[in-house]
Amino acid sequence: MTRLLVLRPEPGASATVAKARQLGLDAMAAPLFEIEPVAWETPDPASFDGLLLTSANAVRCAGEQIDKLRGLKAYSVGEATAEAARDAGFDIASTGDSGVDRLLGSIEADLKLLHLCGEGRHQPTEPRQSITPLVVYRSRAIESPNLAIDDGTVALIHSPRAGQRFAELVPDRGPVTIAAISPATAEAAGSGWKNVAVADQPCDEALLALAASLCNNSPPK
Repeated sequence: MTRLLVLRPEPGASATVAKARQLGLDAMAAPLFEIEPVAWETPDPASFDGLLLTSANAVRCAGEQIDKLRGLKAYSVGEATAEAARDAGFDIASTGDSGVDRLLGSIEADLKLLHLCGEGRHQPTEPRQSITPLVVYRSRAIESPNLAIDDGTVALIHSPRAGQRFAELVPDRGPVTIAAISPATAEAAGSGWKNVAVADQPCDEALLALAASLCNNSPPK
């Protein structure tokens, strides 16, 4: 059976592996990065209309300081992010499942949003809202990740940074197929792979559907 490597950091890696195994895939977690919090100061909540959350890691790593922002409604990308925000006591104003740009395009213009994000996180493209990024976590590269690669391995890649890091770690790209969450992620992984395919939507569900088609050697639907 074709092996599926899930390269995203924990705890997301294990969650994705569990979903993949429910699809009958031979999936294993092989995180390339470890998430760690960074020090940050809470701005005045009165300066914002809401929180923009593009990763559950922002909620997990924010610490007790996030409690001071609980009066703000949260706009989240992905149900996992929304669930983390709810668990932290936030009301969810809107949840998008197709990336941050699609979410922002679906909500009111001219909102002032505080974006709790990761270091080097992709920022929205020409939003109609005023977005203030505030870094609350970073991804630290794991020196020697457990990459069990054989002929036909499919690598599930969730970010451009992971694509670039994976390319640095794999000298022989020929046996490996890339399943990328976005065109930017595929581009970051570079060339020379057995195959490179991009999910039709930038979400975990679409990426897993793509991986299933690649592992089963059938064209993605």
